[in-house]
Amino acid sequence: MTGDSTAVALRAAGATAGVPGVAESAAQAEAREVARAAARAAGVEVRTVHDVAGIAAVTDFFSDVWQTPRSTPPYPAEVLHSLVHAGGAVHAAFDGGRPAGASVAVFGPPAGADVYSFVAAARASDRGVGYAVKQAQRIWALERGARSMRWTFDPLVGRNARFNLVKLGASATEYLVDFYGPMADGVNDGDESDRLTVTWDLVRPSPSRPAPDAADREAAPATRRAPDGGPLARRDPGDRHVWCRVPHDTVALRAADPVRALRWRHAVREVFTEAFAEGFTATGMSRDGWYTLTRSLEEGTA
Repeated sequence: MTGDSTAVALRAAGATAGVPGVAESAAQAEAREVARAAARAAGVEVRTVHDVAGIAAVTDFFSDVWQTPRSTPPYPAEVLHSLVHAGGAVHAAFDGGRPAGASVAVFGPPAGADVYSFVAAARASDRGVGYAVKQAQRIWALERGARSMRWTFDPLVGRNARFNLVKLGASATEYLVDFYGPMADGVNDGDESDRLTVTWDLVRPSPSRPAPDAADREAAPATRRAPDGGPLARRDPGDRHVWCRVPHDTVALRAADPVRALRWRHAVREVFTEAFAEGFTATGMSRDGWYTLTRSLEEGTA
């Protein structure tokens, strides 16, 4: 399998790869160093993929992740080829010649300033592969003049929330109800496809954003109960933070008890839609499954 002959992990800093002859910015240089270190730590080679064999391997990888037959992949090879031809990028992290992670990004509005990452995945035994792939996307986008990146994820999947909001330092400000409609893959089948939109500042990311003290969260009064009988949401008296809890393992819960999983979906949806309507932003996720939603002092109270 071949892609770009130059791997992210091995590229030397210099002229902007996307625009020959244009000097590399400080943000690009910093991003390149972060991506190099991330790929090295994960033990993978991350590169853009645009050849037939490489894209076919990425298509099969996505089928395995979403548990669909390889004959009916969630992202067919011809679609990925078309997106690359239109100016998008398919990135893949290779481990021993096989994809261990992959992503697909295209430019979105406003033209030239924002990139939309419509899929990214890594094997369950990540080792930091997902982080390496996102950093490769960041370099690609910065080289082409973008300043931000957006994507969506399932708000009930706490590990993804922690990766997006804490590890990368992105923020979520939009809750999309049943965004895709019914889904028939092996991961989302039978559920409603709510999604959170996150925005990642590519120029000034905020990695490892600290969360408010857990003691503050536990001291705040509970405002809603979860389907398991425990607290679902808390709100601090100063009206700066709302906390919302999600199940420990949504995928396992959906497989074992789809009715209860859907009750969680609706309960979390109510908390988020109300909080976002009041101007809150999702900024963090604790290791024990609590979102932190924050409202700036400038916004005051609703």
